This record gives sequence, C-alpha cells and structure tokens, in this order.
Amino acid sequence: MRHPEYQYLDLLAQVLNHGDERIDRTGVGTRSIFGALVRFDLSDGTAPILTTKRVYWKTAVKEMLWFLTGGTNIQALLRDNVRIWTDWPLAVYRRETGENVSQEEFERRVVEDDAFAARWGELGPVYGKQWRRWLGADGREHDQIADLVQTLRNNPTSRRMLFHGWNVAELGAMALPPCHMVYQYHVTSDGRLNCLLFQRSVDLLLGAAFNYVGATALQLMLAQQAGLRPGELIWVGGDVHLYLNHLEQARQQIGREPHPFPKMSLVRRPESIDGYRIEDFLVEDYSPHAPIRAEVAV
Repeated sequence: MRHPEYQYLDLLAQVLNHGDERIDRTGVGTRSIFGALVRFDLSDGTAPILTTKRVYWKTAVKEMLWFLTGGTNIQALLRDNVRIWTDWPLAVYRRETGENVSQEEFERRVVEDDAFAARWGELGPVYGKQWRRWLGADGREHDQIADLVQTLRNNPTSRRMLFHGWNVAELGAMALPPCHMVYQYHVTSDGRLNCLLFQRSVDLLLGAAFNYVGATALQLMLAQQAGLRPGELIWVGGDVHLYLNHLEQARQQIGREPHPFPKMSLVRRPESIDGYRIEDFLVEDYSPHAPIRAEVAV
C-alpha cells in the first residue's frame, strides 16, 4: 500500500508545479491552488506526523492544549517553550513603539513582566476564545468544546457535532483570523470517531504538518472522553499555498522517501477534556528525516 504521506508530498508538488502565482497580504507572494483533501487512518494507532522532515510534534500538541484552555496571550505559550505565535505581537510592538527589539528580548519581557505581557502579548479573541468562550449576541458565552463532548457521549448520531472559530464580529480584533476553521465529527456504528477539518488557508510547508498533529491529538482526546476509538482524520484545504521563499525547501522535501508513521497514544484518561497535559501523549517509533528550515511569513 502506498505510504499515506505521499498525499502531502503530491500536494506539495501540485502547488509547486501548477500553483497560481500571486502577491498575498504578507507581500512575500505565494503559489496557490484552491481545494485539496487528504485522509489519514488513525484506527491502527498511527499518527500523521510527517517523516520527510522532522516535525516538532510536542510543540503542536502544546499549542492544541493551549487552545483548549481558551487562552489568548502568548505568555503561557512562551513559558511552555512554544514560540510559534511570537511573530504577530512582535511585529505589532515594533511597529507601534519603533523599537527594533530582538525576538529573544521581546519574549523575555513577555515571560518575566506580567504587565508587559498583558499589553503586548495579547493576540485578541483567537482560537481558544472562540472555542471555549464564543460571545453570543445576547451576551452569553458558549463553550463549543464542552458542548461537543456532551453530544459525542449522549447523541453520537448527531450531524451537528462541530465547532468553529470564524466569529465575524470579532475577526478585526484577532492577530490572525482562524486558518483551521471548522472541525466536524462523525461517529460510526461500531464506535469510531472521525474528524473532518476544514482549513480556509494553509501555509503548506510550515503549517500543514502542525495542523495534522494538532487535529490528531484533539481527536484522540475527544475519542477517549467519549468512550470511542479514533477513526479517520480528513483534512480539507481551501487556499493551499507555498510562499515563494519556501519553494526550494518544498523541492527538497519532495525528494525524500517517507519512513513509517509513528504511533501516538494517551497514557492516562483525565476526568475531563481540560485535564490533559503534554506528558499524557506518547509518540513511539518516530524516525524522521532532518528538519527543513523556513521563515514564517507574517
């Protein structure tokens, strides 16, 4: 059977060779296609942690755990050694203060100074806020994740088991509007939990690998909380793009042969979806190729 990672490598090649080239909001420029789908079977315990480059899967899982807290400030991430969200508030700080501070110095201030973090580390009402504290027109907050868990447990044949982050009223206040937008779930008659993730925009070289891992981690947690088994992860991309400064890295990755996917499992069952920690995730037999470095476009 063909290795499932070739779905991703084929997508890289398609964007690289046939993508529509244009200037995007970052000014870097992209090659882009519209509409893509990949499927990963999680039922045998494997996880789509790409092997044609090293993926720092703990960072992706920590990010997902942070989303589940409802947090919107990078201080908590930085204290957990996760730096993937720093670029956006750092750019705002440099622009508004005129201080060309280094990323390391900015992060140090955010970690050590709560007042500085409150002013400059805030991302606005991004993912976690919408997932756990969506503000309705009536002023009530809605916890989409808690509602999803209850529905998975009590009404698993429902076609309304989903959550999303595209809160139109609050988009302008977000450092970055949600890219992975809608997560919809489906339970089979034999107790397997499937997920379909729609991602409106994806940085294919840097972002997709993290999105696959984060969605897998969440699917494992939800399945465990609802007494189900993981099934399929189906990822659907809208604007699927490579930045023009990532093309050589994409060619390098396409030339590598995938290794077997690793296994991902949970080592304990917390009382609720809020009880998971990074130590609860066990990844075994991960043997990737070397990392591929690339700059994030902000």
